[in-house]
Amino acid sequence: MWNPGSGGRDLLALRVVGAGLLVATAAIHLDLYLTGYRTIPTIGWLFLLQLIVAFVLAAAVLATSNWLPAAVGAVFALSVLGGYLLTVWIGLFGFKEVSTTAGIAAGIVEVAAFAALASAAILSARRQGLLTGLPASLQSARISVGAVGAACAVAIVLLAVDLAEAGSPAPPATASGSAVVKTAKIGGATVLTNAAGLTVYVFVPDPLNKSTCYGSCAVYWPPVKGPVSAGPGVTGHLGTITRTDGTKQATYNGHPLYTYIADSAPGQAHGNNVNLNGGLWFDVKVTG
Repeated sequence: MWNPGSGGRDLLALRVVGAGLLVATAAIHLDLYLTGYRTIPTIGWLFLLQLIVAFVLAAAVLATSNWLPAAVGAVFALSVLGGYLLTVWIGLFGFKEVSTTAGIAAGIVEVAAFAALASAAILSARRQGLLTGLPASLQSARISVGAVGAACAVAIVLLAVDLAEAGSPAPPATASGSAVVKTAKIGGATVLTNAAGLTVYVFVPDPLNKSTCYGSCAVYWPPVKGPVSAGPGVTGHLGTITRTDGTKQATYNGHPLYTYIADSAPGQAHGNNVNLNGGLWFDVKVTG
């Protein structure tokens, strides 16, 4: 365990570890940004801003032994984790996240980054004599370690709750299932929607009557559950396929149908003509 009274070698180790963890969480967010989040309004550019700030803070932590960059990095790591949990439980800017392996992995990295950087900030402040004006009880190494540990414990508990929710059936898959496929006007074109009015998409890499969208792909592009029936104005043939988990997915002229997690309301088509999760996605145009 870290000894707050140790020398510069321990401080350097904490700074290197903390900076490395900031880069790791930035890399996770970069991957998510490139594979789906860049098309989500507001959330997309916030992801881009997050990973840029993480890299800048990592460089600052490595460049100086001053307590301030480490403290800012620690607060930043916790704020990113808090933003993720807030988006999962309540939603943010009209977007509600779902629990994923990548999100939980990033959360664990962020807790570790906070522990390393908060410890580095405290050790640096002690070495610079900045804590001498505080009561003796608050200068105690035991108090410092306890405070950092308590904050980490709370964060781990919140992540454990999120992990438990991730093990339950995914809400988006349930929400996208519908009894009727309808039509709507979006951008001057008539497109297919599910019963809730959310735009329906096809995935170009899918062969006819077979889905290749599984795992994280299916989290961000929930399959439309079958069987479905045609609403007014729907042309073409509606059918179903059986996915590898045994569930039924609706098809249109043999093409498996999906909704998109970034579409939070009718009239949106954020997933149209984007190249994500291994291929192009298009909304389904209906010709009269």
